[in-house]
Amino acid sequence: ECAIGPSMLASDLSNLSSNAKSVIAAGADELHLDVMDGHFVPNITWGAPVIKCLRKSVGEDAYFDCHMMVSSPSQWVKDIADAGGSRYCFHLEAALTDSNINSSVVELCKLIRSCGMEVGVALKPGTDVSAVRDFVSLVDMVLVMTVEPGFGGQKFMPNMMPKVVHLRDTFPNLNIQVDGGLSPSTIDVAAKAGANSIVAGSAVFKAADKEEVILGLRNTVERLGMGRKESELTKKVKTRGAEVGVLVAGLMFFAGKYM
Repeated sequence: ECAIGPSMLASDLSNLSSNAKSVIAAGADELHLDVMDGHFVPNITWGAPVIKCLRKSVGEDAYFDCHMMVSSPSQWVKDIADAGGSRYCFHLEAALTDSNINSSVVELCKLIRSCGMEVGVALKPGTDVSAVRDFVSLVDMVLVMTVEPGFGGQKFMPNMMPKVVHLRDTFPNLNIQVDGGLSPSTIDVAAKAGANSIVAGSAVFKAADKEEVILGLRNTVERLGMGRKESELTKKVKTRGAEVGVLVAGLMFFAGKYM
């Protein structure tokens, strides 16, 4: 299935909770949470305490896709699980050099599952797709980075699409995520390549109509990646605000009729 995950790094961080709720109401399937430690990537964002606060605010139903751009991924598994993480997506490059675990990637995947989270593995642009082949059976999703990890707002790298094509051809049922520079102007090539999980930051949070952008990304994946006909595409969701508006209008009508 298609999943759209707005990247919270592109939101107004002074209103993280309200921004998260707004994209959930607009039809987002996941909240993409970039955790950066300043070592694996040259930037620092947030950690488990912020994620835990966000979980309390948005509730238990929201899916937290935690993208761990950290040099020692095994170190933070239990903390992120306790904070309410739904998926723990580590970078293969970091896991292969993580001295805190035995057998590296295999043990890390076991640890993540034992903590009740789904498993994702991410590849930097410079990492060949063949490096992840032996671990696909251990994970729920492979993330192909379409920018260099560490900062938002970068331009989409279309030369990463052969990785997506290879993964889709080799593992037809695999969840393949792309992250970096995704927008209505770049989604076509990603969808055609076979990506079914889309992370979009600025394209969603800077949009006047977030629901329209999220639905547009979803429909493109459904049409170009999943082969659905126009009649089979997901239709615009009815938000809670719209439902309340209809209810209020109905009450006003009946009040006027019988007064």
